[in-house]
Amino acid sequence: MEKELVIVIDFGGQYNQLVARRVRECSVYCEIYSYRTDLEKIRAMKPKGIILTGGPSSCYEEGAATCSPELFAMGIPVLGLCYGAQLMSHVLGGRVERADVREYGKTEVDVDNSSALFSGVTPHTVCWMSHFDYIAEMAPGFRAVARTANCPVAAAECPEKGLYAIQFHPEVLHTVEGSKMLYNFVRGICGCRGDWRMDSFVEENVAALRKKVGSGRVLCALSGGVDSSVAAVLLSKAVGEQLTCVFVDHGLLRKNEGDEVEAVFGPKGNYKLNFIRVNAQQRFYDRLAGVSEPERKRKIIGEEFIRVFEEEAKKIGAVDFLVQGTIYPDVVESGLGGESAVIKSHHNVGGLPDYVDFKEIIEPLRNLFKDEVRKVGLELGIPEHLVFRQPFPGPGLGIRIIGEVTAEKVKIVQDADAIYREEIAKAGLDREINQYFAALTNMRSVGVMGDERTYDYAVALRAVNTVDFMTAEAAEIPWDVLKRVTSRIINEVAHVNRVVYDVTSKPPGTIEFE
Repeated sequence: MEKELVIVIDFGGQYNQLVARRVRECSVYCEIYSYRTDLEKIRAMKPKGIILTGGPSSCYEEGAATCSPELFAMGIPVLGLCYGAQLMSHVLGGRVERADVREYGKTEVDVDNSSALFSGVTPHTVCWMSHFDYIAEMAPGFRAVARTANCPVAAAECPEKGLYAIQFHPEVLHTVEGSKMLYNFVRGICGCRGDWRMDSFVEENVAALRKKVGSGRVLCALSGGVDSSVAAVLLSKAVGEQLTCVFVDHGLLRKNEGDEVEAVFGPKGNYKLNFIRVNAQQRFYDRLAGVSEPERKRKIIGEEFIRVFEEEAKKIGAVDFLVQGTIYPDVVESGLGGESAVIKSHHNVGGLPDYVDFKEIIEPLRNLFKDEVRKVGLELGIPEHLVFRQPFPGPGLGIRIIGEVTAEKVKIVQDADAIYREEIAKAGLDREINQYFAALTNMRSVGVMGDERTYDYAVALRAVNTVDFMTAEAAEIPWDVLKRVTSRIINEVAHVNRVVYDVTSKPPGTIEFE
């Protein structure tokens, strides 16, 4: 049975991935496509519904992202959000103008519960507004079903044609009942059954991988991170010892992490696969000696990883398939889905690496968001400490050590980070804070310990709350927890005499230090 599909058409909005994730939380599969996508291609996919995202332009400006009126005449329900709502009105004969008063932030909205879109929603609810323009005159056949003090058409609908327009952003958490509104659209108005579940994903994909691989040999670069771990276990379930996993320990992992990965995937673990661990710590430290510039460090670590992996792959010989832990945000951010500009290049998207002798790439998680990957991990029985492992950059501690990387500095940050994570878990905050870690600054300062003068390093603690990792706010960790972490780090970690807590949001800062 083909899974139901809702399509998000991206007009350059910053929340395109968030819209798709919210739809999938309704157990409905969703993909993102650019507004430039041919209408016939969309029709051929037979979507049950279409959602138009926000965008940075004014829809009435020359050259602004637009769509054909035919999109609204295909008999498929369409929901426009913010720019998408204005564009729907503009294309169908309404009028959109610059507002006298800009609405931004949490806003009280009065909704009409007779609209299927707002079924079960509190009549007076809080939503997230972000717009300069407004719908000054609705398109023929539409009626207003929500309003604010400054926006007479906060939502409009033409239910006879299955068309709905919302001026605010239901996909962000600040819109208190936004998930209910999206559920009403995809499950109610679009009539989706909700057949997108991770248990069926595992079952279907294990069978599909087994069929695809046949008697072939499979190679996987295993980092111990969530994505590569889940991909490896999926292949293990499908083809067993036809899979070889190469784990390169570059000496820049968190404390005891290399041993933890080996305990799960190695000979004493529960998975049927061939596991090779390469202890290349000193090799990476030698390459990084004297290097302090962040991008150079990243390149050196990436290049050396490839060299080590290539050497091990050559020992194995030719394989049929190379497994990569590509996930859906990698695809979208690399410019292969949606309309948003390329945010970052991903080594595992859009091309075949030329350093391993293989026939084809397998990307079993390519269509999943991170939270879905975690659900698959739990379905597969992967230990929770791996499934809910903190996000960790590819260069590892190499970019959490400001300046030159040395074995001594790695040990300092490993020990400090282990204490921090332990105390966060003890305080019951490990599932509440989205990302937290310790970094080693390049700053040394005078201190007093045991009546003696010290001149040692400062460790910086970072903790953020975020939905999409594109923006983030510093987490408000209780003072007693921070004091306990600080005391333990200074007393237990050699060469540290000062601990600071970074309260910078993103933007202007980034989540990582380098």
